[in-house]
Amino acid sequence: MTFDVRRFDIYRKVPKDLTQPTYTGAFISICCCVFMLFLFLSELTGFIATEIVNELYVDDPDKDSGGKIDVSVNISLPNLHCDLVGLDIQDEMGRHEVGHIENSMKVPLNNGYGCRFEGEFSINKVPGNFHISTHSATAQPQNPDMTHIIHKLAFGEKLQVQNVQGAFNALGGANRLESNALASHDYILKIVPTVYEDLSGRQRFSYQYTVANKEYVAYSHTGRIIPAIWFRYDLSPITVKYTERRQPFYRFITTICAIIGGTFTVAGIIDSCIFTASEAWKKIQLGKLS
Repeated sequence: MTFDVRRFDIYRKVPKDLTQPTYTGAFISICCCVFMLFLFLSELTGFIATEIVNELYVDDPDKDSGGKIDVSVNISLPNLHCDLVGLDIQDEMGRHEVGHIENSMKVPLNNGYGCRFEGEFSINKVPGNFHISTHSATAQPQNPDMTHIIHKLAFGEKLQVQNVQGAFNALGGANRLESNALASHDYILKIVPTVYEDLSGRQRFSYQYTVANKEYVAYSHTGRIIPAIWFRYDLSPITVKYTERRQPFYRFITTICAIIGGTFTVAGIIDSCIFTASEAWKKIQLGKLS
């Protein structure tokens, strides 16, 4: 006696002449297909899209930077001549530079009466400050006007990622033109290391920052102190990491199978209940007629 492998078939076929099509079954089938198509397209969109997950941890993420942070600044002083504008840098490691000029540019404004200062430089990863002032000028003006607009102040590599909303240029657009012309401005910055890792595992390092500010007219025993625009910074020990992730293919397939199987099962139950109720109702009506 030969063994028939068809005994293992759990999907036994029913001849078409033993099945009965109904309008209700057709309606449920159409709704079932539309519903499955909708769920499939939703899952496909989620599978193609990239999810960005963020986490916090305590560490210095960019250990290859040599303990340095790149800074980019762009600021306009519409009432201070370019000959008077300078950048000074100092920190707790003993660095003290007056009139830093490397990688900087001064653009005259208002027919030479004002100045836009643009510069790129590095700072050490220790508390310190850099400030825009007239300290490096050959002759100090009598009443320097430090009213200003900050176009950009950013640290580290520029991140251009649509789904990441961070404070990478928190002072961009800060307008102090209506301030006291003789006042100094203090911006206290807390710099937060930020890492962005894409799907390929490539990491980019940048820095966000929070800011608080005040303005004041400072005096000493010799009289009024020359005003300046101070950026006092400190580093946060907390690092923010953004990671791109995509749903695994096996999970996508599992979800699609669950959608198809679940929809067919529920639709079959609904159709069976409706058909059974319809047949029972017909029998009741026939019983009344007889």
